[in-house]
Amino acid sequence: MPGLLPILLAGSYIVLAADRVPELNIEPSCRAAANAAVAVNRNEDSCKRDEQDARGTLEQEWGQFTQAQRSQCVNLSSLGGSPSYVELLTCLELSKQAKALPQTELNVAPGK
Repeated sequence: MPGLLPILLAGSYIVLAADRVPELNIEPSCRAAANAAVAVNRNEDSCKRDEQDARGTLEQEWGQFTQAQRSQCVNLSSLGGSPSYVELLTCLELSKQAKALPQTELNVAPGK
């Protein structure tokens, strides 16, 4: 029985960690965005500001999204390159809006 205590405590820690906005390394994506920027005022610093603003919004709204939405969007925002809070926030907002659509709109084929 004493061997279960560390497992139970670790399990509750994992759940708590999943309920927080993940820590993402935005440096590589902002560096790449600055190198590929076509707008005059887009540089690495402006990218970092956008990322920090998105993180702030995520911290305020994180509890409004389901665990499934958070998990799926965290995975999607990390695919194919460096993760981004802006991409994560966009994914979560779209997921939340899609869930709010009436079922009849979800089942209608395009063009009908």
